[in-house]
Amino acid sequence: MGSMTFPRRALLGGLLAAPAAAQQARREFPTVPPDYLREPPDIPGFWVSRPEAIEEFLRTRVKKGEVRRIGTTAGGRAIHAVFYGRPRTGRGTATFSGALGFGDVRAYLGPEHEKRVYLGLAGVHGGEFEGMMGMVNLLAVLETGADLRGRPWPGIAAAAARVDRIIAVPVLNVDGRARIPLRMIAHRGDDFTVHEYLNTGGKLDGTLIGWPQCKQNIPLDFSTVQFPGGYPNDAGVNVQHDDFLGNQQPETRSLFDLCAAERPDLTINMHTGAQFMHPLRPFQEPALTPWFETYYRRLQTRLTQAGLQASADPAVHSDPARERLSVYNLDTALNLHCGTLSILIESPSHNFSRAKRNGEPFFHSPENLLDAQLIAHEQALAFLAETGGRSRWTAKKA
Repeated sequence: MGSMTFPRRALLGGLLAAPAAAQQARREFPTVPPDYLREPPDIPGFWVSRPEAIEEFLRTRVKKGEVRRIGTTAGGRAIHAVFYGRPRTGRGTATFSGALGFGDVRAYLGPEHEKRVYLGLAGVHGGEFEGMMGMVNLLAVLETGADLRGRPWPGIAAAAARVDRIIAVPVLNVDGRARIPLRMIAHRGDDFTVHEYLNTGGKLDGTLIGWPQCKQNIPLDFSTVQFPGGYPNDAGVNVQHDDFLGNQQPETRSLFDLCAAERPDLTINMHTGAQFMHPLRPFQEPALTPWFETYYRRLQTRLTQAGLQASADPAVHSDPARERLSVYNLDTALNLHCGTLSILIESPSHNFSRAKRNGEPFFHSPENLLDAQLIAHEQALAFLAETGGRSRWTAKKA
């Protein structure tokens, strides 16, 4: 198998006002190790992860939802979202910050503050395929009641019926995803090298840039690496760590505009990189901590019951105290922008697997990765339906 070049679309003139290092001309990456481009021989039909396949799904399979282009990436690619239900109408009397100062978030949410609004987000990092695949299958469930395997999810359907508004963004960083010409990466046992290389990048000598070292240079100058990975957009910016209060990337601006209009109560931000799925503790409003912990307990308990955690003991995995506080990132910025409880969930990768706590080998198959994705959405929707959202979580006491 010969080496493959990775074309990168040129930036649109005038679209960004980024540093010179980010104003990168069309670039190819011909020295990526050919073996890294190997795919499994039998990719399941439900594994829809390429941008063009996702767009085709949105165009041909979404009938009940409304597909809308919400923005354009740094590289000129469309960002799409799918909308179900009715949005909040009317505006509040205060900014979000003002509502917090007043002591009642309803002053920001407006007259329809009791509506429950859910935002599912995937593809902030372009090399993390699981969340994108999961989001497409969530849309299939919302459309038909079953995922793309044909498996019904009555829990999702029941919870979705109790939520007023659902918005799904299958791929935010379309640039980063388009840079990786694979539908699925071949499984490598317990070796995470290929996943890490394709996601966070490789140095000029082919060694891993590494995590968190990949966050040291934002924007990343593509001329300094063998392959930039799927983390950055075409301007070299990892939008999970954008310049939120300054020169925002178009992906961030599109997401912020969406959230300002929709004012979601709960946002689930799907990523990949864990040995077993778990939510990260967000760095955001202290008043939302108990609600994060409530969701954490129910999700981890359900995943354990489904055999998708490192042991069979729910008590081991459902204690949110095990999660240290995250750093300031996109989830923080979304909370402070529009009040949403934004939770980043780390999924295992289809590319490598790790043993359970008792040493028993465990293979993260595409099927159980899809199950974990849909369980995360199922539990999030049910949590939102049952608890009532922001207007009830932090309502001003009479």
